[in-house]
Amino acid sequence: MLMGSNTTEAHPIISNRMKKAVKNGLKIIVVDPRKIDMVKVAHRHLQINVGTDIALMNAMIHVILKEKLYDESFVRRVTLDIEKLEKQVERYTPEFAAEITGLTPEEIIATARDYATATNAMIAYTLGITEHHCGVNNVFDIANLALLTGHIGKRGNGIMPLRGQNNVQGAGDMGCLPNQLPGAVPVTNDEYRRRFEAAWNVTIPKEVGDTQTRTFERMERGDVKALYVIGENPLMADVHMSHTHQLLSNLDLLVVQDIFLTETAQMADVVLPARSWGEVEGTYTNTDRRIQRVRKAVDPHPNVKEDWQILCELSSLLGYEMSYESSEQIWDELRTLAHEKYGGMSYARLDREYSLHYPCPSEDHPGTFILHTELHDESDSNARKAPFIPVDYTAPIELPDENYPFTLTTGRRYESYNTHTQTRYYPENVKLKQQEETVDIHPDDAKSLGIQDGDLVEVSSRRGSLKVKAKITDQVMPGLVFMSFHWSDVPTNVLTINEYDPISGTAEFKACAVNIKAI
Repeated sequence: MLMGSNTTEAHPIISNRMKKAVKNGLKIIVVDPRKIDMVKVAHRHLQINVGTDIALMNAMIHVILKEKLYDESFVRRVTLDIEKLEKQVERYTPEFAAEITGLTPEEIIATARDYATATNAMIAYTLGITEHHCGVNNVFDIANLALLTGHIGKRGNGIMPLRGQNNVQGAGDMGCLPNQLPGAVPVTNDEYRRRFEAAWNVTIPKEVGDTQTRTFERMERGDVKALYVIGENPLMADVHMSHTHQLLSNLDLLVVQDIFLTETAQMADVVLPARSWGEVEGTYTNTDRRIQRVRKAVDPHPNVKEDWQILCELSSLLGYEMSYESSEQIWDELRTLAHEKYGGMSYARLDREYSLHYPCPSEDHPGTFILHTELHDESDSNARKAPFIPVDYTAPIELPDENYPFTLTTGRRYESYNTHTQTRYYPENVKLKQQEETVDIHPDDAKSLGIQDGDLVEVSSRRGSLKVKAKITDQVMPGLVFMSFHWSDVPTNVLTINEYDPISGTAEFKACAVNIKAI
């Protein structure tokens, strides 16, 4: 099941692997409001209404429970709270979910049976699942499905979150999340925290830090006066762009550390030029926990430094001496402190073996290719049980109405990358598949609005408006339009809504109401 993932355009290498697997018998069920390229190789396309994934999954769980398409002994042995799950999904009949999702009851039932009865099954998802006000609940329900059917903890099964960028997994694992220390252990873990306090000779607050969302809220209240941005372009990437611009403008100090002069960097008081991935040594962690070495490919400009060097010099100037000499030295410190995960992964071994999956606690450990295998170990009577977390469907916060009759959903284009920071520079003779932003609109909607392909239109929301060319395509369903956020001359995020998932702080990029007028 491929959920909320335009894999061909956002993860082309992975999509190629999937397409090859289809030739060997893999069945792909695409769950997406758009007719994305992966539909061409799909066994079934569930073209659901935007933001209705929980209604679909709860109905699938309803069918699986009602028809007993699961291993009751497995569920009894390794899970908790099956009764709560049964109660939650009781009203999510296929007929009830069909009204919400726009699917037919038959499609929902067939998908539930296909997934539950498959020998091996995986669910791959990405930002189409998480970039909603209920993104965390979406992921909880994916876990409920996998746990109920036993499609987790064994080869060819599991949940595969496709990360939005390279090394997102690694950045989080290294402590870039506000609730975790390096090694991806909660900052509230006293014993683990004391390891780092002893090694660094500091006291680490045990309170969970702020997400970017909450930081921006504190900026709005005036509680945060300075912001240090590393390798991000929030002005272009964040929802409600005019609001973000105002917040950044009101700061006393904005520092940006990056490899290009991004739109955010152009607003900064101080810009610290860093080196790119091709100019540094280090490690990347892949979407499947695979750690690989990164090696310097080209000599950098003499006036730029590696990110860790900049941070070390700044820390020393602020009064805490950080005197690492190489990325390997920093990695070895991590291996020592977070030895349960990385103890066996020296640079020498990574060079020799190309890559390893963590956890890899010792030099003789092969790495952990599959997680949660203990769920299938019937001899382990003391194994921790995994709880179901029942969730309820909630509609997108901003629905279409008479004044704003279309739903805008956003995503990525194949050749462009994020806010175009790294992909806007290319030779003039290179012809791109898409050289400018468009608003993708269904032929029926275009006809009713009197719009031709390539016409300039005005797209408006309650937060702002912009002008963009129309692209008429049946890739979107009637009532749905699509745009990316790559081009600075068409800043799509002036339209998007300033609403967030209360748990993760992830913005609702995937649904807001807009109006479209021909110019």
